Amino acid sequence: MSFAGDLEHLSIVDIIQLLHTTRKSGTLSVRGRKGESQLVFDDGYIVSANHVDNSVRIGNILVEAQVISREILDQALQDQQNAGSNRKPLVATLIEQGKVRKEDAYRGLETLIELTVVEILTWKRGTFSLDVERVTVSDEYRYFPEKLNEEIILHTENVLMDALRIYDEKKRDGLLVEESADEEFLSDLAAAPAESGWLLSADDLGLGELDHLEKKLPSTFTGLEERGPAAEQCRKIRELAPALPGPEQEELARFLVRPAVRSRCEDGSAPTVILFGSDPLLTHCLTTVCKTEGIWVFSTNEEQYLDHFIGQSRAKGSSPLLVFDAPGQSGEGGAAAAIAALRHQKGDECPQLALVQLVSTRDYGFTLQALREGVGTVIPRPARDERPETFLNDLLLFLETFPELVRAPRLQAASGAVARLRPSFVALQRLTEPPELALVLLQAVAAACDRAVTLIVRGTELIAEKAIGVTPGSQRAATGPLGFRIPLAEAPLLREVVNSGAPFFGTAADLALGSQLSATIGAPLRPAVLLLPLQSCGKIISLTYGDFGQREVAPVELELLEILAGQAGLVLENALYRRKRERPAA
Repeated sequence: MSFAGDLEHLSIVDIIQLLHTTRKSGTLSVRGRKGESQLVFDDGYIVSANHVDNSVRIGNILVEAQVISREILDQALQDQQNAGSNRKPLVATLIEQGKVRKEDAYRGLETLIELTVVEILTWKRGTFSLDVERVTVSDEYRYFPEKLNEEIILHTENVLMDALRIYDEKKRDGLLVEESADEEFLSDLAAAPAESGWLLSADDLGLGELDHLEKKLPSTFTGLEERGPAAEQCRKIRELAPALPGPEQEELARFLVRPAVRSRCEDGSAPTVILFGSDPLLTHCLTTVCKTEGIWVFSTNEEQYLDHFIGQSRAKGSSPLLVFDAPGQSGEGGAAAAIAALRHQKGDECPQLALVQLVSTRDYGFTLQALREGVGTVIPRPARDERPETFLNDLLLFLETFPELVRAPRLQAASGAVARLRPSFVALQRLTEPPELALVLLQAVAAACDRAVTLIVRGTELIAEKAIGVTPGSQRAATGPLGFRIPLAEAPLLREVVNSGAPFFGTAADLALGSQLSATIGAPLRPAVLLLPLQSCGKIISLTYGDFGQREVAPVELELLEILAGQAGLVLENALYRRKRERPAA
């Protein structure tokens, strides 16, 4: 496991871009209500795909593209079946028979990847996990590098943009139905009042003859180990903890499928947990419990993903709880030192971040070190090698306690950010001109990030005005005007923010921002950007762009910046209103 989480909290677009920018190799499995789809990555590039729908295969894609006829496909499938042990992939059969050109087959495999991404884009709920130890390339995709000495390495950003285009076209033409539509229909049906006259009868449900059916008991009892949610958990626990006795596996499985107790914090917000650790059983159990309790959860064992998950949580209005698992069997040596160093680093980068350290009951030194370094919460974790006779009870008590800890009142993470932004709010009280208000937002974004640029909205394009942090030796002073222009047609993300008026903080590919921006100020180390619109009288006046330059991404208090931009818009509206009132009198 490299990382895992929920699609509800991190979109598939963000996941694919993250894997591309971090140059990861592995199999990304995405599971939803319809089943499971897979995308295989090699050094950040997509090299294979498995669609959840078995009917979406390379043969049908070639037929729909009119590369081959249905008769040719049926004959090739029959030839495959007759080949027995000498069976070859369908692509190989068609190419070697001269029925398909190599270029058309390559394009068909690329289309299969795009359609797999398009399908996942319609899933609003589900889970994802990246397995870096498993790179499962299907037979169709292996044929090109193994037999034709030609690698199938598709540029991830191009595939993603094509998939988004196909998704928009299909959605526009009514060929795609997102899962939320089904859920809304069922919700409306359940909420329909009895007096509306729209009632479902037994006949509507096919149950009209239920009383006349012969009642029979099943010949055998279907136990826990055969089917049901608990059985699925049993199989997973058996895989992760084969040494755990069977009865204990079943008891743990029943605990993991129990109903939720509560789903939100005392203030009504949805908490977020980011678990950093390598214990597969503990990770699975904590992840399952958190999901059941309505707690957003990410898990990873790689440092490079922590900042991304922290930023995503903050962008969605949640204050994350960063949980570090205990080091190995002993707190001594490199593992303990590495965790302590990482914990110290994240604490320095974001002092308001809530930290939790799981510790071994035997490792007093590591426990005291964590407390001495200011970790707010230290929790003993269950360990089978330390207390084998009580391990299951320890684990169940730990899993019961953990959600309550996550919901417990903590120091407000935004208190430090409020202090930093207070001068900006004060400055708005004495300003009335658009350039002055845009400068306040520019300074606030530069303080939150590292670099900031004011982009003035003019019709169908943006004009770069002043900037902070993009010119060496500027001592954080605003410089400009920069003068370059960005057509909104070439910058999908900027266009979306201008059209919606909603701020954005997250991962963005260069192609979604317009090539002119990156070419002029230089690409940041990480593709995490902040876009803060200034709106007045129902129109977007400007966008303030921010990124972190050549340093790592840090959390951003997007809610406070949005409030600041809203206040600036109100100040501008009031100034325009006063001018209109004064004009007739003059």
